[in-house]
Amino acid sequence: MRYVVWFLLSALPALPAAAQRVLCLDSCRALALRNNKQVAVSEVRLDVARNVRKSARTKYLPRVSAIGSYMFNSRELSILNDNQKRALSNIGTTATSGLAGSLQGFGASLTAEQKAALDGALQAFGTTTDQALGNLGAQVGGLASALNAEGQKVVDAFRTDTRNIFAGSVMLTQPVFMGGSIVAMNKMARLGEQMARSGIDARRQQTIYDTDNAYWTIVSLVHKKRLAESYLALVRRLDGDVQKMIREGVATRSDGLSVKVKVNEAEMSLAQVDDGLVLARMLLCQICGLPLDSDISLADETADSLSVGVAGHGADASVAMQNRPELRMLGNAVDISRQATNLVKAGRLPQVALMGGYSFSNPNVFNGFQNKFGGVWSVGVLVRVPLWNWCDVAYKVKAAKGATAIASLELAEAREGVELQVSQSSFRLGEAGRKLALARSSAAQAEENLRSANVGFREGVIQATTVMEAQAAWLKAQSQKIDAEIEVKLSQLGLQKALGTLGE
Repeated sequence: MRYVVWFLLSALPALPAAAQRVLCLDSCRALALRNNKQVAVSEVRLDVARNVRKSARTKYLPRVSAIGSYMFNSRELSILNDNQKRALSNIGTTATSGLAGSLQGFGASLTAEQKAALDGALQAFGTTTDQALGNLGAQVGGLASALNAEGQKVVDAFRTDTRNIFAGSVMLTQPVFMGGSIVAMNKMARLGEQMARSGIDARRQQTIYDTDNAYWTIVSLVHKKRLAESYLALVRRLDGDVQKMIREGVATRSDGLSVKVKVNEAEMSLAQVDDGLVLARMLLCQICGLPLDSDISLADETADSLSVGVAGHGADASVAMQNRPELRMLGNAVDISRQATNLVKAGRLPQVALMGGYSFSNPNVFNGFQNKFGGVWSVGVLVRVPLWNWCDVAYKVKAAKGATAIASLELAEAREGVELQVSQSSFRLGEAGRKLALARSSAAQAEENLRSANVGFREGVIQATTVMEAQAAWLKAQSQKIDAEIEVKLSQLGLQKALGTLGE
């Protein structure tokens, strides 16, 4: 049946614009559920809650993060100070300066006899004392240059070149124990999704309730319009008969004026019903998502009388406790507040996580200062143990427990309210059934009374005022019958909503 309704709804837009739509109650419900903005909002909230739950599940999984950085410094770091740099750069000059002076002093201190003796001794090597001293001086100068170059190499080796620094790392973190916070977060996310689903159910039931109310209001007004038209026809017929009797001299002009007043009242009542019917159709179109000026008619408008059956008393409140989405939402709120307490408690428990990663930088110091990228792998365990926080967590736990107590009391109060609603709705349905039985009996009696009054008026034994009274009584009885039938429908609707079975 549901698929047939949806097929009909999908085929309706293909009809000509001028054609009148005939909608049954199920069609109106389907249109309202499909076009209601609040139902769409509830579905989006469910999608949000579903994504929050999926996000919470990822907290169990390891996290991988990459960090990269670049920094330019106006000055580079220096391990050696300026004096040390100069000393190392001139280490050869400093070391050989004394030796060169000694050689010069030695040459100047030689006497002629000593110099001649040395020249004789060095003649075997093909050199003289002055040449030997010059060669030694040249070798000392070369040694100084070599030592200065080696000292400069040491200075260059200690240069850090930290003006341009590149650094980066790739880290993996795996939670092992977070004090139960991840478990609590996942439970809260699942409960939030359940609340969103219950919110959809509550909004759907409210939409169906509003749709049915608008539907049966239109049906009631259509039947009352038909009743007003019938009453107007009766008083117009009576007005015609009285006018004939006035012309024949068997009725007074006062009788005619009294009937005219009734005709005017009937026309006014019909106009009021027409106005109310237009507004009621606009409301139903707005609920169903149709243009407000849509030409629609309802399947139950053409029925001579509404077929209503009155259910017995004794509605089971336990059904409402299981089916009412509002109670499920409040129950989820209590559970969420309890998990929130566990989440707060996790703040005073140790936390353990595994860590591993790879870090690199340029320049690096893994093999002295090098102006190139170098890195290192590392693994470890991170343990965080809270020691003292001035009872901050304890206060938060007490506050969270207070919120749980409030949610539990609200749930208990809501259960009592739902139980009262079920009892009241069941009582209203029984009362509506009794009113309907009395209204049907009164309508039958008023029908017979009107028939007898019309017969007596045609026979001339009953005055026009008596006929008008019979007509007024007939109108009132028929109107009460329509109201009683609609009241039964609405009472049944209210009981279904109280039980949480609306739309099932």
